[in-house]
Amino acid sequence: MTLSVIIVNYNVRQFLENALASIERALEGIEGEVFVVDNASGDGSADMVKAKFPRVCLIESSENVGFARANNIALRRARGEFILLINPDTVVQEDTFRVMLQFFRDVPDAGIAGCKILSPDGSFQLPCRRSFPTPWVAFTKIFGLSSLFPKSRLFGRYNLTYLDEDETYRVDAVGGAFMMVRRAAYTNVGGLDESFFMYGEDLDWCYRIGKGGFGVYYVHATKIIHFKGESTKRSDIDEIKLFYQAMQLFVRKHFNRSRTVLLFLNLGIVIRATGASLARLVRPLQLALPDAVLAVGALIAGEYLYWGGLFRFPAYAYPMVWIVPTALIVLLSASAGSYSTARFSAKRSFTAVASAYVIISATVFFVKAFAFSRAVVIIAGLLSLALLPGWRLGVRLAGRAGSRTSVFGRRTVIVGTGASAQQVLRKLRARVDDGYDVLGFIDTSLRRIGEKVAGVEIIGSIDNVGKVIDEYRVGEVIFSTDGLSYENILSVIARSRNRSISFRLVPGSLESIIGKTSIDELDTLPLVDIEYNIHHPMNRLVKRLADIAVASLLLVTVYPLRRLFGGTGDRHDSPILLIPDVLRGRLSLVGLPVGDGGRERRQSGSTEYLGPEGLTGLLQIHSREDLDPEERERYKLYYAKNQSLMLDMQIIAKSLFNRR
Repeated sequence: MTLSVIIVNYNVRQFLENALASIERALEGIEGEVFVVDNASGDGSADMVKAKFPRVCLIESSENVGFARANNIALRRARGEFILLINPDTVVQEDTFRVMLQFFRDVPDAGIAGCKILSPDGSFQLPCRRSFPTPWVAFTKIFGLSSLFPKSRLFGRYNLTYLDEDETYRVDAVGGAFMMVRRAAYTNVGGLDESFFMYGEDLDWCYRIGKGGFGVYYVHATKIIHFKGESTKRSDIDEIKLFYQAMQLFVRKHFNRSRTVLLFLNLGIVIRATGASLARLVRPLQLALPDAVLAVGALIAGEYLYWGGLFRFPAYAYPMVWIVPTALIVLLSASAGSYSTARFSAKRSFTAVASAYVIISATVFFVKAFAFSRAVVIIAGLLSLALLPGWRLGVRLAGRAGSRTSVFGRRTVIVGTGASAQQVLRKLRARVDDGYDVLGFIDTSLRRIGEKVAGVEIIGSIDNVGKVIDEYRVGEVIFSTDGLSYENILSVIARSRNRSISFRLVPGSLESIIGKTSIDELDTLPLVDIEYNIHHPMNRLVKRLADIAVASLLLVTVYPLRRLFGGTGDRHDSPILLIPDVLRGRLSLVGLPVGDGGRERRQSGSTEYLGPEGLTGLLQIHSREDLDPEERERYKLYYAKNQSLMLDMQIIAKSLFNRR
């Protein structure tokens, strides 16, 4: 047996599936075996391995025994001349194993080696090669000197940042995401130290293998992608605490000869760990601060606007009238996720502020000691409702200026043109609100550029993908891994590393899209009868009033100019010429296509209202795409279900300013 591959998995089913698919390709022509040790995952990882990778040796643990112990279970069963420990949230190239095996054959003293590791955005992951935390190295890391002077041989030793990442050389240690070890080295030093639950065991293993007379090497000739930290995101593990505990354990184990050195290193680790923990606690306050300032500002402005001056409340009321409402707004905003999961959601901020002022109004009504003026509360509330969600909306719009994001999501290209790539496109369309604005396909060659696949144009090839990214302002690149080589995928990522791009992978199962910060499920929702926003009388009234207001403005500004300078009256030529029909109520600014079945959908003998015909709409925006009847139906249903003044404004903006 040439190679044994060992993966320890914990709740990263989608990543594990992608990793195993890439490992299968890389093992072609190599006598090998694959072990997956599942640490009591609750996401169906074990069932997925049994169903889709029957040749993999699955070892199911009844509890999460940690990284070191789980690897040791498989190490004792491995038969390979070489053994690879690899993380489940990785993707390897087709040549990765062959290149690494050849390196071991060419360098007889090599005991353990790692390859180049890239993040999903193409950036180089520094921990894939590093030095041991000796007193000096630890000092430069703890006090930031390694970050300030990364190219200095004196200060940049922690992650060897002064060395060229595109060269191969001997190092102190390689990262645990990818460690290939010679069996002789493993036999000599034994397995991983199970005193380390997670973190530090890779450093310790490299240290012991090096002390055993073997070389530790970084090999640049091949590369992998590593979606760093996915397992810790899906657990209640405090990774910062575990990391620094592991460093303390390593220091006590290998640098305990001097009490002074040990004290210094432990003190540094404690300082660094405390700083990291404080930074994690303080980070949400950075978003709470502008909310607090604006909330206080709204109260002061309300006081000034109503009374024509400041400090008109009784003296005993200060600073309570500023602190209590502001604290309530911040507390409810935090509960709504405005400082964590939905930091720039104007909707959640609006809801939190509105809820806060409902409570404040009730308090003012019942607590007479603070019932100074309900008018000030109303003014401050209205200002807060505009300002707090407003700055978030402004940040989002500013982020789009340039723009790698369109009104309906990230400007996206799909790499691949085969059946699976087309399936990805269909699934994205079916979701409608998926956050992806698909601009086109990227093929593997230049020959088919300009052709259309499933109604979407092939706009580039892997060879000129950088130019396509710049020209189309692409923000998201999705790789269809079925039928596309991992070598091509990593090549594209490596060549685009200096651009602000997110790279995402779709495994062969077509169930999800894997990215650096999230996983999007691709399962489509069935067409079911639900309550639609467009059915609500208030929504329809607001929509009609907005139509009248905007159409009246266009009628006295843009419409005369368009009539003066010509137009056929054809809606595809100039929808502006149909503005009078909007005022008459025959059309809406946003709705279903004119003549596309009109206002109703018939199903099972019943009639269902899905909205008026409109000058623009979701289907009109996507008119150049080859949508099948089911996809068209989903767009209609999505609009009917989610219709709102904000959505109509977004659709109009898309039509006017974001044409591809």
